[in-house]
Amino acid sequence: MTTVEQRHRTTPPAPRRRSRRDEILEIAVDLFASRGYHGVSMDDIGSAAGVTGPALYHHFAGKEAMLVAALIPVSESLLEGGRERVARHSGDAEAALADLIDFHVDFALANPAVIALHLHELDRLPDEPRRQIRRLQRLYVEEWVAVLSRVRPELAAPEARVLAHAAFGLMNSTPFLGGEVERRRRADLLREATIHALAGH
Repeated sequence: MTTVEQRHRTTPPAPRRRSRRDEILEIAVDLFASRGYHGVSMDDIGSAAGVTGPALYHHFAGKEAMLVAALIPVSESLLEGGRERVARHSGDAEAALADLIDFHVDFALANPAVIALHLHELDRLPDEPRRQIRRLQRLYVEEWVAVLSRVRPELAAPEARVLAHAAFGLMNSTPFLGGEVERRRRADLLREATIHALAGH
């Protein structure tokens, strides 16, 4: 059996089982996104999670720690995923751009509450985690800028950066989209709008 055949026959690893901490964090994110950070207490989160408020402190030091735990890993995974997709297409900038768009649209559709949390609550964080998130975001944007500058060499880097941020505005609109359009169709519409905005045709 060849190496390629062996790779194709390898069973993919089972997805990591969600921990109780993951479940509580997801509940907290949904509550923060719908009611605002200051509109949610630890007791509210505990009630929604089926535990007493004090029991939450076994998992998190407080609401602020939940906010950090929700936003930093997301920023890290976006940067890592973006770099992976750019690396896949080192010789084809248009393919890299299309893959980046697919990646981010999938993320935005799967995580509207996290996007809403980021848009409205990032400034609630202490200086250090907020700086860390901003740095990760800047690095992620620059992955897009580098690819877009190859697709459209007539653009200066600051111009490409403007378009990248505009594209994020399109893709990150998912917290404001209703469910009247089927998810796959929403994904297609967001991809189409984003590629037109970035590629200029």
